[in-house]
Amino acid sequence: MRGIDTQVRKIRRRIFKEVANLAYHSKDLINDVEALPYKIVNYDESPYLSVYRERAIVRERIRLAMGLSLRPENVPVHVTQGLAESDIDEKYYEPPLMQVIPSACNACPENRYEVTDKCMGCLAHPCREVCPKGAVSMKDGKSIIDQEKCIKCGKCKTVCPYDAISHQVRPCLSACGVNAIINDSRGRALIDSDLCVSCGQCMVNCPFGAIADKSQIFQLIRAIQSGRKIIAQVAPAFVGQFGPKVTPDKIKTALKELGFYDVYETAIGADMGAMAEAEHYVHAVTTGELPFLLTSCCPSWSVLAKKFFPETIDNISNELTPMVATARKIKEDHPDASVVFIGPCASKKLETSRRTVRSDVDFVITFEELAGMFEAKGIVLEEVNISDKMEGATGAGRGYGVAGGVASAIEECIREYYPDAEVRIEHAESLAECKKMLMLAKAGKKDGCLIEGMACPGGCIAGAGTNIAVPQAAKEVAGFKAAAAKKIPDR
Repeated sequence: MRGIDTQVRKIRRRIFKEVANLAYHSKDLINDVEALPYKIVNYDESPYLSVYRERAIVRERIRLAMGLSLRPENVPVHVTQGLAESDIDEKYYEPPLMQVIPSACNACPENRYEVTDKCMGCLAHPCREVCPKGAVSMKDGKSIIDQEKCIKCGKCKTVCPYDAISHQVRPCLSACGVNAIINDSRGRALIDSDLCVSCGQCMVNCPFGAIADKSQIFQLIRAIQSGRKIIAQVAPAFVGQFGPKVTPDKIKTALKELGFYDVYETAIGADMGAMAEAEHYVHAVTTGELPFLLTSCCPSWSVLAKKFFPETIDNISNELTPMVATARKIKEDHPDASVVFIGPCASKKLETSRRTVRSDVDFVITFEELAGMFEAKGIVLEEVNISDKMEGATGAGRGYGVAGGVASAIEECIREYYPDAEVRIEHAESLAECKKMLMLAKAGKKDGCLIEGMACPGGCIAGAGTNIAVPQAAKEVAGFKAAAAKKIPDR
């Protein structure tokens, strides 16, 4: 559904816009938050669910967008409870990051085979003949499946000549590469935080919009309003995310109109990372000190390795991620500034909260959330008059946003800086493929390799906070990479 302007996307964008509006314009925050569900869900124009249920769901979406947790279903908690604590001009975070809104969840079947009305009631009845448990029978000339007997083997679907048997799966579960989606007592989706790596793919694949992450846009706007120096860094995947006519230079100018003091490319930190990981690979892997090296720029990939393959921890590059490296560069240039990372990724919000490595990032918002801020502020990006240039990074760093781009950048650096070194590159995209890659590495099948992992299929351009279709995003990133003044950074 990525790139399609579905009702779910419209609702999410509206929520971000309205929450940003509250930060910009509200004089009576508690009452305005109370009124917001009635503003968003019009009694006479609600075409989907019960208007009362829609408003109940919107209330929870508003809370998440303001950084608050969902309310318990069986305890009377006011919609504005905790609002005073979140009405601050610094990062506010209550774990967990990813949450399922119970009232919005459709309790979709996890794994179920059903006969559709395409069944022709054929004489051969191959579906019945291949079923090992006798779960398929005929009724009124059509096949039916006894769900009590069915073992979900799928043989009936495979042999049906009319493709009349449907395999229903829970979209959020099928998108989760670590099986972190479980059931609550009512059969609704629930996220197991011990397994979740916060990639957000469950969120973008839920057709009911029942899964959401917490936002920091409200606190960020408060920080900008405080008058402090706030500097943004934009991830390499930003190109094209706000429309085909919105150039990188327009984005930089528009961000300054929002109140940011300055804007850096996170690709600058990616350039630093490419150089550092090239050196790390040559000195550690080609010498035999390490059997293989895992890149570290995707937080969900790193968490996956640490949670499920702890024996690979020493093989994860200890170089700073592009976000952190850029933040430290900004802090060097502007010691008194607060840093905001603007990117495609939900898990970056957690990376800034980890304690093992100081992130130097004060806020994280996604492209989707930023679009809501632009709308609330009335900034029409296509009409922005350019007053500044987006520059500073090389093509290597700008290519980090696409699957394979990290490994490619490091490989280019190795071939330039260490021409005598042999280099073997591998990359995996999606958590399922990342797990396979790590299993192969663990088994000694990837010795000598530099391995890039990306939790999202397609890379960062497919992150949970993006706005456009993945193929279009890949094309835009490739064009911006090609336009860079330099191909790789100077050693």
